[in-house]
Amino acid sequence: MEEGLVRVPIPRELVDVLGVEPQSSFKAKAFTEAFLKNSIQQPRRHDLKNMLSHKAVILGYRRPKKERRKSAKARGLNARQKRELKVFQIKPEHQRYQLFLPLHELWRRYIIDLCGGLKPTSNPQVVQQKLLKADFHGAILTVVRSKCPSYVGTSGILLQEFKHVFKIITRDDKLKVIPKRNSVFAVEINGFVSHIYGSKFEYRAGERAAKKFKVKGTIDL
Repeated sequence: MEEGLVRVPIPRELVDVLGVEPQSSFKAKAFTEAFLKNSIQQPRRHDLKNMLSHKAVILGYRRPKKERRKSAKARGLNARQKRELKVFQIKPEHQRYQLFLPLHELWRRYIIDLCGGLKPTSNPQVVQQKLLKADFHGAILTVVRSKCPSYVGTSGILLQEFKHVFKIITRDDKLKVIPKRNSVFAVEINGFVSHIYGSKFEYRAGERAAKKFKVKGTIDL
């Protein structure tokens, strides 16, 4: 860099205006060198051993990004697919009363445990409330009243419960579909007989378990 570009003597006409006196060339050179020395940072050599011993060094490393795999959610069958696959249809060779007696025995034990033993001293209202939310698959149901006389007296093990109908297998190995509406069913457990008003029972088994029933009388079947 040329000297003329670093320092230039102050013009004489500005000396009186600025109130300064021009310095000699020697002093000006010394001032310029001192100013540049303090202003320009000199590169320093780092002590690598001291740096590695007392400071954490961040290395230029990146973790490889993991590819997110979209998990395919398992979707259940819709109503149409269930009908096409005949999911709820019981094959004719399986429509035998003796085949479902073990299911009835399991249901009987389940109800006894649910109702606390069904002792003679049990409160009937408490038992009724528990039966309202119980699962009846495997119970022996008997139609005691119905607007359709042909259903009265039909008895069998409940195989399937839908929102509006019961499917039961009779002792003579016949699969019967009994509508809940306008029918009254009797269920017997260890001498305790309970009546189910089908018109007030038109819920799926899962829906009925979460429903709050109100205790009130009924005048219809």
